[in-house]
Amino acid sequence: MQVIHDAGHARHYPKNFLVAGAPQPNPEVPRRAEVLLQAAVAAGHRAVPAEPHDRSYVARIHTPEYLRFLETVHQRWKEIPGASPEVIPNMHPRGRDVGYPASVVGQAGYHLADTACPIDAGTWLASLGAADCALTGADLLLRGEPLAYALCRPPGHHAYADQAGGFCYLNNAAIAAQQLRTTAERVAILDVDVHHGNGTQGIFYARDDVLSVSLHSDPIAFYPFFVGYAQERGEGRGLGYNLNLPLPKGTGDNEYLTALGKALQRIAAFRPHALVVALGLDAHEGDPFQGLKITTAGFGRIAAAIGELKLPTLLVQEGGYMNEALGPNLVSFLSGIEQQ
Repeated sequence: MQVIHDAGHARHYPKNFLVAGAPQPNPEVPRRAEVLLQAAVAAGHRAVPAEPHDRSYVARIHTPEYLRFLETVHQRWKEIPGASPEVIPNMHPRGRDVGYPASVVGQAGYHLADTACPIDAGTWLASLGAADCALTGADLLLRGEPLAYALCRPPGHHAYADQAGGFCYLNNAAIAAQQLRTTAERVAILDVDVHHGNGTQGIFYARDDVLSVSLHSDPIAFYPFFVGYAQERGEGRGLGYNLNLPLPKGTGDNEYLTALGKALQRIAAFRPHALVVALGLDAHEGDPFQGLKITTAGFGRIAAAIGELKLPTLLVQEGGYMNEALGPNLVSFLSGIEQQ
């Protein structure tokens, strides 16, 4: 399998984020991508660099004011006397249909959903590189490859069309799905990250050409808290094209696979021409976020079940944080899906 990566991801290295009001070390570090790449290559997969793409591909998903914000915000932030080294918001509007401020502080509140998406000097270029990974993977599928893995960092599934959140800035899975739509009439996105893919859901919520399915730790007491509930089914033309399967905290392999069976049935009924898997490895029992209890072997079983769909499939890396099993978890997943 080809593993698409971009060495420029290391430009993005925010040091802190806020948890319960307290600064904590940011777990979304460059080392996690290095571990994943090393593990994939050691397992016999071929590493290839991402191909640069025109920014118009990203603009298919994200609004122009948001892209301009991401590109310029850090430089503007530095011009504020006494500003923090990283862009972190301290206020948020009550909704989206409000006035759009000229102030960079106000724009940060508008475009950053939470305090877990700090922006440093390298965030913009690293995010573009991650999107290039996803687009390169989609291009491989369009050229006839049955399977590819886009090692995207920073991740993307919490990013909305005009808002970052949860370590995510550009929605790589959504960008890839839109690229696949150039020839694929229908595309499905299956999110297996421990957190709900709220940004992906928001982007496609009113569309019937992209099916969004997410299995995740129940947001009743887990990030993103406000979105990811079973009653969220889509709206307008998208009604019935969104499926959330929230799982009790601590769910293990067997219970997860039962829920996955429901997800795969829905995807099969949609009859997509391609599948994007938002691959979070943070559902592992040893992951720092401790939302679910999937074992390393369990990732292989999950992947094998997904592979039974026999669809052209792009794996897009989402979460999965530093622990001893991070590399083995990826290898287990890649091996499982290749067996089909």
